[in-house]
Amino acid sequence: MDKLLITGGNRLAGEITISGAKNAALPILCAGLLTADTIALSNVPQLQDVATMLKLLRQMGLQTEQEGSRMMLNGAAINKLEAPYDMVKTMRASILVLGPLLARFGEAKVSLPGGCAIGSRPVDQHIRGLQAMGAEVHIEAGYIHARAKKLKGTRVVTDMITVTGTENLLMAATLADGETVLENAAREPEVTDLAHLLVAMGAQIDGIGTDRLVIRGVAKLHGAEHTVIADRIETGTFLCAVAATGGDVILKNTRSDILDAAFDKLRQAGVILTSGPDWIRVQMAARPKAVSFRTTEYPGFPTDMQAQFMALNAIAEGASRVTETIFENRFMHVQEMNRLGAAIDIEGNVAIVKGVDHFVGAPVMATDLRASASLVIAGLAARGQTLIERIYHLDRGYDRMEVKLAAVGAQIERVK
Repeated sequence: MDKLLITGGNRLAGEITISGAKNAALPILCAGLLTADTIALSNVPQLQDVATMLKLLRQMGLQTEQEGSRMMLNGAAINKLEAPYDMVKTMRASILVLGPLLARFGEAKVSLPGGCAIGSRPVDQHIRGLQAMGAEVHIEAGYIHARAKKLKGTRVVTDMITVTGTENLLMAATLADGETVLENAAREPEVTDLAHLLVAMGAQIDGIGTDRLVIRGVAKLHGAEHTVIADRIETGTFLCAVAATGGDVILKNTRSDILDAAFDKLRQAGVILTSGPDWIRVQMAARPKAVSFRTTEYPGFPTDMQAQFMALNAIAEGASRVTETIFENRFMHVQEMNRLGAAIDIEGNVAIVKGVDHFVGAPVMATDLRASASLVIAGLAARGQTLIERIYHLDRGYDRMEVKLAAVGAQIERVK
């Protein structure tokens, strides 16, 4: 099993190209199930989660061609309307095939997702929404069985803001009879990116980027071309890495306007940020200042940036409080960070962080995707060597992170 060996203390300088967003690419790939025509995609990240999703879609009959970050999808030969447990258990985003299959073919059988290390992510909002649109849904032997001769437009109000729930219902509504209104919809840029692709495919959607989406169903969707949005979480991760280590790095192929909440907190920490239409320059010449924050749905501070920013707070001047409101078990990196010399206590869903002068390298273990990234940041800022085990978590959502970091001066290598 691969590990990362980091010798900390190096100043980062140079340029890093940001990859396409994992959380945009996964639903966009599932949108290939909605049409028999070809969808041409650019800026698709080369990640383990993307490979897993493609494997699932191919076994359903979706034809794919891939060359680097470019991809062609064709759904003319879909012949299997099932997502089996052995594939869904490795990636919860597999639930995103439910809406498209049901809308286009009138039937879907999708395994219930397995457990998630960072907390429960219930799919009941997906099911209730589809039932409101006229689907018959039964759960039997760990599978969601859904049928609908034709989905009907309706008003759906979800009990909570759910990104994948919004995406599933949005895709389903594009081929439903009549008008569907999704209230309390997720506003994340990745949801917006999916909506833009669907419009390019012929869908009629109003309210894109707001919490109220109005979809007028069409008889069929057609092929389209689309470029996947830049990964804001990868961007934020590298911003924190430069801030924690000091340095001067330009991030290319990214956007600042989808990171407003994180930008504000980084500036409070003393980070110097400048940006253009597709680049961000991050500079840090002093010890960071401690900054308290609370995770919440977009456009608030993203839960997917909590662990990385905590690594910055851990070596900051002063004390801070980090409140996690999205997932009930997303502080698993704290124990490992404390092994590196951090002083972090947990009280319920609040982490109290007392800044220390520096991290000290040690062996640590990654517990989930964003926890892995936070440990990389801590290792880069530590004195001595840090060995991070179980980095398969990292490979799920970061495209060759160690290669990108090494190119700007980090002493980091993948070891077997």
